[in-house]
Amino acid sequence: MKLKPALKYIINSISYGVLFAVALLLLVPKLNDNSFIKQLLNRETKAPQPLSYAKAVSLASPAVVNIYSEAIQSSPNYGRSAIKATRLGSGVIMDSNGYILTNMHVIQNADLIKVLLQSGREYSAELIGFDQATDLAVLKVDKKNLPVIPQNLHQQSLVGDIVLAIGNPFNLGQTVTQGIISATGRSGLSNTNYLNFLQMDAAINDGNSGGALINSNGVLVGINSRKFTQSNPQQNIQGIFFAVPYELAAKVMHQLIENGIVIRGWLGISAERYLIDLKGFLVESVTANSPAYNGDIRVGDVIYQISDQPISSITQALDIVAETRPNTPLIFKLYRQGKRIETTVTIAEFKN
Repeated sequence: MKLKPALKYIINSISYGVLFAVALLLLVPKLNDNSFIKQLLNRETKAPQPLSYAKAVSLASPAVVNIYSEAIQSSPNYGRSAIKATRLGSGVIMDSNGYILTNMHVIQNADLIKVLLQSGREYSAELIGFDQATDLAVLKVDKKNLPVIPQNLHQQSLVGDIVLAIGNPFNLGQTVTQGIISATGRSGLSNTNYLNFLQMDAAINDGNSGGALINSNGVLVGINSRKFTQSNPQQNIQGIFFAVPYELAAKVMHQLIENGIVIRGWLGISAERYLIDLKGFLVESVTANSPAYNGDIRVGDVIYQISDQPISSITQALDIVAETRPNTPLIFKLYRQGKRIETTVTIAEFKN
């Protein structure tokens, strides 16, 4: 007799379930759609989105420009017309008021400089200044509210970072190449050679010079400079390209805008050995009548602090001096024959 109530309960439950399902189908017509059900079933097996740098490129590329410079060369033959030589390169809009960074060799000795934006607009550009040590130049176009490359004042690049080089190789139009940072250099104004730049394997060809090197977020990390070259053309060297680090490029740009030239401080010493136990570098020679000589720095001294900055490397010390304005006094703390000495040195201007 107890079987009947149980059977009755089961039948009632099924009836309620069918009624609920019918009501749900009437209220939510989408459930009748087979594609909706398939979508629910296939949601877990859906392929992941492909890795892409399209967003980074779309953020940065409007601020990368093509640069065409023309130099008029007179013909040595009487009666012949002058020869017009055109040089191709790229540039990066750093400020909405029209300031553009590029390489010095792109616009060197140019009589006419034209800038072509990604939008197709073309402007004549004025040369504000250039710096031979870093191969950088600043141009200015008479236009406001230009697209500006994303920048981070605290940007620090590391070996292994993915980078994208944007430029106009061989005048093919704006092109993007991808690679990683292979080595990093310094970002101070004492930079003078390849070892101090960013090294990467993102291809830099003719026309890429002066373009933007960005990270995977579209933020500027450097200004594309050139590929590695050496005296032996028989060696097949691949994947070694250089860019000026963003921090250094920004410092050079601001000085060129303010002064027309880059002013570097000069001390007048040479040093190659950093002594870890003394946390300072050994002075190996002192130039006669230099700021160091007049400030009582001598061969054999170990400099361990400049002003309030402890010295962690020779390159750091060189950067401190190079970035100090001429005629500025700096306090040098050093060891001389086991004794601690403090002396004041007035930094002079470095002359090429």
